[in-house]
Amino acid sequence: MLEPTVLQQNALLGLLPEEELERLLPSFEKVTLTLGQSLSESGQQMSHVYFPIDAIVSLLCVMEDGASTEIAVVGNEGVVGVSLFMGGETTPSRAIVQSAGTAYRLKGQLLKNEFYRAGPMQRLLLRYTQALLTQMAQTAVCNRHHSVDQQLCRWLLLSLDRLPGDKLIMTQELIANMLGVRREGVTESAGKLQKAGLISYNRGHITVTDRPGLEARVCECYAVVKREYDRLLKHPEVV
Repeated sequence: MLEPTVLQQNALLGLLPEEELERLLPSFEKVTLTLGQSLSESGQQMSHVYFPIDAIVSLLCVMEDGASTEIAVVGNEGVVGVSLFMGGETTPSRAIVQSAGTAYRLKGQLLKNEFYRAGPMQRLLLRYTQALLTQMAQTAVCNRHHSVDQQLCRWLLLSLDRLPGDKLIMTQELIANMLGVRREGVTESAGKLQKAGLISYNRGHITVTDRPGLEARVCECYAVVKREYDRLLKHPEVV
């Protein structure tokens, strides 16, 4: 049987009191998330929520012509399935696995029951939702006002914050789809970052070689999102 502490591999669950983790542990299932896997579709009610461990999930808005843009990224700091406990049940966006890995899965109804108990889980999920809304709003601002170079830096840093290492497996075509820009724009921007010695890119494998340099180049949007997550979720007293 799993120990309650394994749930702390997800930072959000790690903020719950140990007695809460012990009580909830039997309800969790560890699952593998594959690249490109859909966790939810537009207008479709999710049967489960997912707490990523070492996977990254993109929340995407998809247009009628098939074009898509990422509105938020979720990793080991959060949960996929906010609409379930917020009462809306469904959402117009999609949730697609951007970087393969593992997650803890919980039945949606069990999470709703836990949320309505008005205990530590509810307080934690509400704070996380506020942080997620900040990320969505800042992403919209960034896509409108900042260059592709700056958007790519923001995307790389936010993704790395949600992974245990400094490597990403992602093609330029997929990055372009996430950012809602042309592939040529991503190719040019990635080339600039590589020439500056900030990243190494080869056959879909991206390694950040100079994170301070990347942080110096990124727009203000990354810091706004990170500060809000840290303010809302980095302190034990949040629950």
